[in-house]
Amino acid sequence: MPTKNKSGKPPTQRQLRVGELIRHRISDLLSRREIHDAVLERTIVTIPEVRLSNDLRVATVYVMPLGGGDEDKIIKALAANQKFIRGVVARAVNLKFAPELRFVTDKSFDQGMRMDRLLDSDPVRRDVEDQ
Repeated sequence: MPTKNKSGKPPTQRQLRVGELIRHRISDLLSRREIHDAVLERTIVTIPEVRLSNDLRVATVYVMPLGGGDEDKIIKALAANQKFIRGVVARAVNLKFAPELRFVTDKSFDQGMRMDRLLDSDPVRRDVEDQ
C-alpha cells in the first residue's frame, strides 16, 4: 500500500499508475531472465512496490528476494544493470524523461513479522484479554 510522499501528501493517480507500469515491466524482465546477471538468474526476486517522486523523475524500486537472504548482492546486481533496465522501462512507459531507478530492499514484510510477534507477546495478550 503506497504511503505518503515526502511532501506529506498521498501519491497521485499518475504516480500510482506509472509506478505500477514500471513494477510490471521490471517484474517481467526478472521473471523472463532478460537481465543477464549470475546473481539475478539464480534468485527469484519480487518487486512489491515502485514509488515515484512528485516530478516522476526518480523511481524507488522496492526489491525482495524470495526466501530472503542475499539482499545486498541483488541490490548491487540490479544497480549494475540499471542502465539496461532504465532503457527497457523508458520504452514501456511513455514519459518525457525516463525515471532514474533506485533499488532498495523492501522491509515491510520484516516490519509486519515484528508487529505480529509484538501482538502475540504475553504482555499484549494479557492486556487484550483484560478488556
